[in-house]
Amino acid sequence: MILVTLGTQDKDFSRLLKEIDKQIQEKKIKEKVIVQAGYTKYESDNMELFDLISPDELESLVKKCSVLITHGGVGSILLGLKYQKPIIAAARLKKYGEHTNDHQKQIIKEFEKDGYLLALKDFNCLDKLLVKAKQFKPKQYKSNTNHFIKNIDTYIEEDNHISWFNRYLSLTKNGYRGVLFSLLNLFLFYVCYQNLSIGSSILISFFATTILSFLFHKMISISYNFKNYTMINLFLLLFDGSLLFFSSNYPIVYLKIIINVFSVIFSILIISYVLKKKRGH
Repeated sequence: MILVTLGTQDKDFSRLLKEIDKQIQEKKIKEKVIVQAGYTKYESDNMELFDLISPDELESLVKKCSVLITHGGVGSILLGLKYQKPIIAAARLKKYGEHTNDHQKQIIKEFEKDGYLLALKDFNCLDKLLVKAKQFKPKQYKSNTNHFIKNIDTYIEEDNHISWFNRYLSLTKNGYRGVLFSLLNLFLFYVCYQNLSIGSSILISFFATTILSFLFHKMISISYNFKNYTMINLFLLLFDGSLLFFSSNYPIVYLKIIINVFSVIFSILIISYVLKKKRGH
């Protein structure tokens, strides 16, 4: 019996099932085929399909199968390796709407490189890979989680599989928030400066904006390291205050606008650097 598992990914992967169905119709696959299709909606008289079953039932099927054909999900692959089953893995691809990116290609590549599975890169070669799978003995799996995560992280982040557009979009969102709170800071400073000194206006507008900004980011579930967040904002306070105090010959409000523009740019650069360092670790 050949078992096909598509995991619990909420995107269609009928591309793989169509090829398996074709192989059955052409008599290239003669064994019974059972498919755990998940959210993939596919009908066939040649295969036994079901959506989702309990982990125990799935594990029981894996024990009985002669070959496991699966997508590039780590859980599905590890389950096959647990019982030393020949695994044929096919990556869900973004261009077909099967996933949000192509990280499954790298997952499969890493497992294939270490001798754990056979990678189905060309679906037209499935019959040849099935013949090869009959003789394939997967390597005994040894967990190397840190190395694996590092490789996947490198693939997704450094190799640009999060596209330049998405990186730009993420940075732009930080910029929008920075501009929003900078305008709020300017407004509060202007209101306070009508009746208070420069120093008092700076402190009140700064701390009010900082608290509101922090609460806003917590509300939309963007987490910041509180220590880093505080240090960055204290530096900006010193930067803001110093320039205003030592540039008293210029119109205060106009100078404040210029300072805020530089503060927004500085904040975006610092946040981007912190996030990059965080990903690197």
